[in-house]
Amino acid sequence: MSATATTRDQIESLVRSIILKSMSSQAPAPTGGNGQAGPPKVVVNISARHCHLTQEDVDVLFGKGHQLTPMKRLYQDTDFAAEETVAVVGPRQRMIPGVRILGPCRKFSQVELAFTDAISLGIDVPVRLSGDIEDTPGCLLIGPKGSLVMPKGVIRAERHVHMGPKDAEYYGVKHLDRMNMKVESSCPSTLEGLLVRTHPDWKLEVHIDTDEANACDLSRASNVTLTKA
Repeated sequence: MSATATTRDQIESLVRSIILKSMSSQAPAPTGGNGQAGPPKVVVNISARHCHLTQEDVDVLFGKGHQLTPMKRLYQDTDFAAEETVAVVGPRQRMIPGVRILGPCRKFSQVELAFTDAISLGIDVPVRLSGDIEDTPGCLLIGPKGSLVMPKGVIRAERHVHMGPKDAEYYGVKHLDRMNMKVESSCPSTLEGLLVRTHPDWKLEVHIDTDEANACDLSRASNVTLTKA
């Protein structure tokens, strides 16, 4: 009786093991927000100095009725780098020429600089989320057809990550949450406090400025990892 009971227990254990293995092999692999197996692909793009302009300011700088000319599509499908550039002049009368305009036009004008750019121009630039331009310094913009004084709108853009709903679900975050990004490179670093920005049409993309990218040697990074803060 004992031998028979032991054999039955062994058989039942073996059957359970086979069933569990079968269920495991048939289960779908975890997917990231891009629908691919495993975690989503993290794209990190470096935001060099650039500006966003209203149509009214484009008219002043490039002539009445001028339309920005798309030169290159950016990672987010609705955005583009325009052929047009402007010169940015700070209070020290120093100038940075060839600052690229990103389109399409916005409801407000804004210049985004790295900290080293701002030091060169003599501007005490705050770290702000794009669009948060109240109580920020201004500058002089010079275009081929005219110039204008921006009373406000010069910022250092806060490091942030764009993502759609599926990526947000994968990482367990929501709009305006914070994340950390670990960079594995010759200068290994963890950039903390990336602001999460979500939109149904956005693809997963991290934006950091040139100073941050140089500090962690991003161009030669072997891997980057996003985690919820």
